Amino acid sequence: MSFVEIILLALALCVDSFVVSTTCSFRCRPSYRRGLLMASVFAFFQGAFPFLGALLGLAFHDLIASVDHWIAFGLLSFVGGKMIVDAVRNVPSDEQFDVSSFGVMCLLGIATSIDAFVVGIGLGLDVGLPQIVLAVVVVGIMTFLVSLFGVFLGKRKVAIPERLAGIIAGVVLVGLGIITLVEHLSVEG
Repeated sequence: MSFVEIILLALALCVDSFVVSTTCSFRCRPSYRRGLLMASVFAFFQGAFPFLGALLGLAFHDLIASVDHWIAFGLLSFVGGKMIVDAVRNVPSDEQFDVSSFGVMCLLGIATSIDAFVVGIGLGLDVGLPQIVLAVVVVGIMTFLVSLFGVFLGKRKVAIPERLAGIIAGVVLVGLGIITLVEHLSVEG
């Protein structure tokens, strides 16, 4: 996995955190300290979940090495496809979001990171530990920066086209799944 692919993966995974941080800030107008906390919580979970998923993928890599690229393709395509479908159907991601407590921020961080766990499983099946660590660090940093930017925009009452962001993120994940599959099939063939 190239560094460009890692950046694209990080951007696709942090879209949910960006939209939620923007929406929450748009509604609640948190202090900058609270915005930093929100961005930190989202970054923590967005980095931790793919790492945990990757550990699971690494643990089972030897058992499924002959089909790992198909599994990675399937997981990335499923998550990306679901993001596209949800965006097209206009499923709201922020109906009950309230950042009044640290606990709620943690729940939002977990909710926005479930897809990162699944993507992490694919990473564990596809790449080695050094690339996983690099990807996790990049995802965490990117999520922090993007979420902080979302807080900034939300405080200034800038609306984000959530539907378009979801479609773009889904397309990127499906594209990464296709790249993974094509790379492995070309090596085998």
